[in-house]
Amino acid sequence: MEPVAIVQGTAVPLDRSDVDTDQIIPSDWLKRVERTGFEKGLFSEWRDGEDFVLNNEDYAGANILLGGPNFGTGSSREHAVWAIQQYGFAAVISPRFGPIFKNNSTKNGLVPVEVDIETAEALMAAVQADPTLEITIDVERATVEAPAIGLSSTFDLSESIRHRLLNGLDDIGLTLQQVDKIDSFEGSRPSYMA
Repeated sequence: MEPVAIVQGTAVPLDRSDVDTDQIIPSDWLKRVERTGFEKGLFSEWRDGEDFVLNNEDYAGANILLGGPNFGTGSSREHAVWAIQQYGFAAVISPRFGPIFKNNSTKNGLVPVEVDIETAEALMAAVQADPTLEITIDVERATVEAPAIGLSSTFDLSESIRHRLLNGLDDIGLTLQQVDKIDSFEGSRPSYMA
């Protein structure tokens, strides 16, 4: 996974609460063998409606998804994170995430920015009023800012998650950081345990 230090750009305002992983990527998309092409399934059941926000050209090219409360609830499908990333989003901002979705996000390099409800509502209203509003997410400082509207807020990000994102480390990458200890342990085991 690629390191993520700063996510800067515009946002898509998905003004819906309780968006679950089946709505993010419907189950018919889970039959794919390869780990690519999921962007076509992102919110596919909603994208049929002309008025769905992803169909609005004003938000084309946005790299931040702005969700309502309880984003990513439901099943543990990692495909939801893949679909969001493959569509072009590098971060999701919400007042609350489903815990499994949030964990899957950090393990794949998608930045979950959990802000208070007032910040989320202010961003939602501002982005709906001005699709060109620039938002900056700083992973190292754990801040989200929209200078044009005077918004600056922090979000919780543990040191281990910050380290993971800033260094682009998935679970295998984290394990490989311990290769000397693993080699030492393996070298000291009795031969009958090999």
